[in-house]
Amino acid sequence: MGFVQEARENHVKKKVEEALRSKMKQKALKECDQFTIKYAECASGRTLSVVWQCRKQAKELNECLHQYTNDSILEEMKKGYMLEQDKKVL
Repeated sequence: MGFVQEARENHVKKKVEEALRSKMKQKALKECDQFTIKYAECASGRTLSVVWQCRKQAKELNECLHQYTNDSILEEMKKGYMLEQDKKVL
């Protein structure tokens, strides 16, 4: 399959892509809730010092979030969406 054909198959409208991104982010936040809590606890009551005092927690949170929010995950979600749309047409 050529690049152009593959791009057409995975192309979705901008609104659909935004909705998929939002869904992806929601799932990531749910999956990484424990790291979010740790970061929030560390950041509580701090202002500027949060940058260096909570660096470890921020890194853990970002690493967790990245597992669920990257381009390959989005492409899989687009493929799933397109398959659903194809089933509705048939």
